[in-house]
Amino acid sequence: FSGRRAQLAILEKGAKMLPKEIGCILLWLMVMVNGLPVKEDTDYWLKYGDNRLYKTLKHQHILGHAKNVIIFVGDGMGMSTITAARIYKGQLMGQLGEDFQLSYEKFPNVGLSKTYNVDKQVPDSAGTATAIFTGVKSNYYMLGLDSMAKFNVCDEEVNEKSKLDSIMKWAQEAGKDTGVVTTTRITHATPAALYAHSNHRDWECDSEIPSIYKNCIKDIARQLVEDEPGKNFKVMLAGGQRQFGLPVNPDPDDDSCDRTDNRNLLDTWMEGRENYQFVNNTEELMNADVQSLDYLLGLFSPGHMPYALERDDSPKGSPSLQQMTSRAIEMLSKSPSGFVLMVEGGRIDHGHHKNYAKLALHEAAQLDDAVEYAAAHTNPKETLIIVTADHSHAFTINGYPKRGNDILGYANKTALDGLYETLAYANGPGFKTHRSESRDCSSALWRIADEEERRQSRYRHFSPMYLDDETHGGEDVPVYSRGPSSHLLSGTFEENYIAHVIGYSACIGPPTKFCSAYGETLPYRTARTHTAHPAVSEILLALRSICQLS
Repeated sequence: FSGRRAQLAILEKGAKMLPKEIGCILLWLMVMVNGLPVKEDTDYWLKYGDNRLYKTLKHQHILGHAKNVIIFVGDGMGMSTITAARIYKGQLMGQLGEDFQLSYEKFPNVGLSKTYNVDKQVPDSAGTATAIFTGVKSNYYMLGLDSMAKFNVCDEEVNEKSKLDSIMKWAQEAGKDTGVVTTTRITHATPAALYAHSNHRDWECDSEIPSIYKNCIKDIARQLVEDEPGKNFKVMLAGGQRQFGLPVNPDPDDDSCDRTDNRNLLDTWMEGRENYQFVNNTEELMNADVQSLDYLLGLFSPGHMPYALERDDSPKGSPSLQQMTSRAIEMLSKSPSGFVLMVEGGRIDHGHHKNYAKLALHEAAQLDDAVEYAAAHTNPKETLIIVTADHSHAFTINGYPKRGNDILGYANKTALDGLYETLAYANGPGFKTHRSESRDCSSALWRIADEEERRQSRYRHFSPMYLDDETHGGEDVPVYSRGPSSHLLSGTFEENYIAHVIGYSACIGPPTKFCSAYGETLPYRTARTHTAHPAVSEILLALRSICQLS
């Protein structure tokens, strides 16, 4: 056999020769006992190595500059999430899973991004998104402001000096169209870093800003519709009706803010516009005549959009990430000067925070569907596509499960072996799910969840340390890319470097100084090293002299 698909086809053919019920049972038993048959012998692996090497040797970098840029951000989609999502999606398609490839894993270039904030070893999404989109690393929980601004304290003078322009501002100044797609609120941390400047990421509504600062700063939603670059976005598809001041039905899962200033920001957004459309369900989105529209706004839920496994996929429900991405690309592709689009799979992060591994992995698979669409409907010679995460999570793939084992299942088979799951968290609310209620010293510390419970989409995987919300992880995250100048995103680099490559590839923003013809002398500025304050330096010199330190 040349591969497992051919082998499975032969098994299926044989099973069909028997009565239906017997054939199905026989096939099921064969797969359960032996796994999907695979002949991965020496010849298989040698051929794989040859094919991979040949493909790599044959590959030529796409030089020059991009007309369009699409950056996909899987919020919280660290390496363990990508690996688990790869297996999960492969198994959904009837394969073993481990050797499946997500669409962006076929991209020719991959690098590693260092995600720490200026003031935090393990970051949050506001600081990381600010780095990715502005080219400048900043502080934890702050948006669009450099590290000189203070968290949770608004100082107009300091903020004005600390404001950072994003790739969207760069693109608009270069005449390109811009857009945002996310499964979170449009005012949430990652999308907000594209347009807002805020000392606190939670200042999404006027009601969230401390009263002493209400005259110092606009809430994030107002910045989106009133200020550049947000008010110039050609397409915005997301959740966040409450932040716009729209009337909504109560949602027990939505703990986001409400406006108290009686503003309807949809009215503000519509003022002075022509050829625009507002949509709030799948049918309206898919029927929108994007070829004739200049502006498209879709808000599909009061707060964050539903998890993909739980969304209403009827015409009156909310669209998938792939559907939103497809409409955004169609809308922006009309621009003769090109476009910059950010697409976020934001609920990967939310699933992990609650230890909902299945929901998180399904969200990651949905992001891959969107990437696959974008890759199939753009030209790699003119469109730079980047797929990355802003940070990781305290999420592990552990144990020694057999090949093809259910990625959501147990890593071993019997309670005698100390039954535990392949996927687990270092902390989070899953602690209470698995902690035995018995306080009898003779009883087990942890209980074993039954299969019906484990099949639920909101089943929490194991955590040995209770927290209301599981934390982020601090390891580097991968950056996959294809298209013009994508080879520059290789190696290990600071997260803010991504914006610099985008700027150079699309010739937008400060990096345009490097867009000269080959052969010219290009400007180069050496980065400052971490130097101490002069007073500190004097003290250190004195200490070295007195203590005879080298």
